[in-house]
Amino acid sequence: MPEHSSYDAIIIGAGVIGACTAYELARRGWKTLSIDKLPQAGYGSTSGSCAIIRTYYSTLEACALAYEGWHHWSNWAQYLGSGEDEDLISYRNIGCLVVKTEQNHRLERVCAIMDRIGCPYEHVEPGDIQRYMPNPDLYQFHPAKLQDDDGFGLPTGPQIDGAVFFPKGGYVNDPKLAAFNAQRAAERQGAEFAFNRSVTDILKTAGQVRGVVVDGDLRIEAPVVINVAGPHSSAINRLCGVDAGMNISTRALRHEVAHVKAPEGVDFEKHGVVYSDSDIAAYCRPEVGNNVLIGSEDPDCDEQVWVDDPDHYDDSFSDQWNVLVMRMAQRLPDLPIPSRARGTVALYDVTEDWMPIYDRSDLDGFYMAVGTSGNQFKNAPVAGKMMARLIEACENGHSHDTDPVQFHLDHVGLDISMASFSRNREINQDSSFSVIG
Repeated sequence: MPEHSSYDAIIIGAGVIGACTAYELARRGWKTLSIDKLPQAGYGSTSGSCAIIRTYYSTLEACALAYEGWHHWSNWAQYLGSGEDEDLISYRNIGCLVVKTEQNHRLERVCAIMDRIGCPYEHVEPGDIQRYMPNPDLYQFHPAKLQDDDGFGLPTGPQIDGAVFFPKGGYVNDPKLAAFNAQRAAERQGAEFAFNRSVTDILKTAGQVRGVVVDGDLRIEAPVVINVAGPHSSAINRLCGVDAGMNISTRALRHEVAHVKAPEGVDFEKHGVVYSDSDIAAYCRPEVGNNVLIGSEDPDCDEQVWVDDPDHYDDSFSDQWNVLVMRMAQRLPDLPIPSRARGTVALYDVTEDWMPIYDRSDLDGFYMAVGTSGNQFKNAPVAGKMMARLIEACENGHSHDTDPVQFHLDHVGLDISMASFSRNREINQDSSFSVIG
């Protein structure tokens, strides 16, 4: 049970971004309460994250935010102020290899952004891709097809144009533990957390949020409420009526990720990299036990399964699992194709352009860090800082809608406008419109 009946801020959701937001507000002296309907921090969509840390996106703001985040994951204990005896996540900085394709403009735009933010990269010739991926087939297979389509697995063009290697990238070994680490850091600053509790109503008066109702009868007051509810974010927005005033919305999308064994004789866990390939519309990274984790880059041929009720959805594997593995096997012909599906089925919380919303709402005091699933895990520490900056500015009278808050990235040395993550923005046409962002 919450210890008090009123707080400075109530945070709905204790995934990795919600926990980091609680930490950033608490360290600034805010009395916060985080409420989550699940039993532990990071128990929901965070635990299903691939936890990839990368710097390449489609826009300057997104790339800068991700590169700033990389510095925090690389110094996780320092960021959280953790003690030497604390059980912390492990971040493996193994680098990211991204194939050049017509779809990603051969990464020319991305590399130009990397130059602007000072993030290193190196071009990789087609013949050198084998230094990073075991025995690759370098033919083109675009466009992506379903396994039963004519021509699946047959080359459609000459070899790919090469790739770009980003040395500052990798993955977190345990995304759920990352949220728990942030929770403990927040608690050391005085933050409180309440689990197995559901927000059933939002209290408001005269255009101002006043708090929440928990489990139908418990009223908890606060002048600030923050929606970080992941796949439940759209339901929370509807609950308080702010969805009608948003140009960008969020929905829950079902996604599958496959885990298969690495090719015979290959220590992919030790020597593998994060790999992104828009030609086959798939990505992968090493996984514990010398496995390969494989995800989809959401090509047009894949059915999008939208979920209206995130508490009830099909969490069993479908034919999509086989498609994922077979697509990756186009590039890695030695990849074993198991008869039994293993991996993860989870929900993403996504917007129309797959870019997040970090913003206030039309209801004073009600804020949102939503639409973050699939590609924002890596930004969690910076998202927490950014939300704290936004909230303090707005609560001190700044008009964010007319004069967008500027956020300074300490490590990158750049100021970015939070208008890029506004609920009222136009759909970002520079987006990949996929999990790549």
